[in-house]
Amino acid sequence: MAENSPIEWTDATWNPVAGCSLASAGCTNCYAMRMAARLEAMGIPKYAGLTKKSGGRAKWTGQIRCDQSALAVPEKWKKPRKVFVNSMSDLFHRDVPDEFIAKVWDVMKSTPRHDYQLLTKRPDRMRQMLSHPRFEVLPNVWVGTSVESQDVVHRISELRETPAAVRFISFEPLIGPIESADLQGIAWAIVGGESGPQARSMQEAWVLQIERLCRVHSTAFFFKQWGGTNKKAAGRLLNGQTYDEMPAYISA
Repeated sequence: MAENSPIEWTDATWNPVAGCSLASAGCTNCYAMRMAARLEAMGIPKYAGLTKKSGGRAKWTGQIRCDQSALAVPEKWKKPRKVFVNSMSDLFHRDVPDEFIAKVWDVMKSTPRHDYQLLTKRPDRMRQMLSHPRFEVLPNVWVGTSVESQDVVHRISELRETPAAVRFISFEPLIGPIESADLQGIAWAIVGGESGPQARSMQEAWVLQIERLCRVHSTAFFFKQWGGTNKKAAGRLLNGQTYDEMPAYISA
């Protein structure tokens, strides 16, 4: 578990689930696949068999592993922090049991000092699950979905219908223009380019269009990175400045 996450918009990562499968074009160069392969090579059992080499690259096998021992981790963090849930998986993957998702929810409920950021490419299942009375709306849980191009902008509608205190969208990796999107009810938008050895480029016009949409809907705008093969060199400046806006409500 990363207590000091390098991800610009969070403080820590928590991975009660590991492993995934490709959901859309934004998954093609998923950093978590590369990381899982490295962790397996380091001999960490949790990541064994989650990826395989294909075309010279690590790709998900589709195997999902729920880590019961990881459920206790947030209790050990006494200092309040923003926690990205499942940076190495998707909590709402079809193969994560309902019962395990409920256990994760109970941990978040019992640790209100932390703000939890749930990000999924499967907002349809998230909406169905969180609409059930078993999952009460928790003020410290933010729910979000990934929208990498206009092809999957329909995910926003599923997100908007999901009961939540805070809803957010990650436009990352942004691999195509968002020609139109209704951000009504969306508190926060993260925008970022793809990074890594085979990163697809992102155009400035695509970023500025999302920034304009955010202003129309009073959505906080966070520009994470330009990406590319050397993301540090590309930096985070947009219009000569950084954009680190966060949702108006933070529980901690």
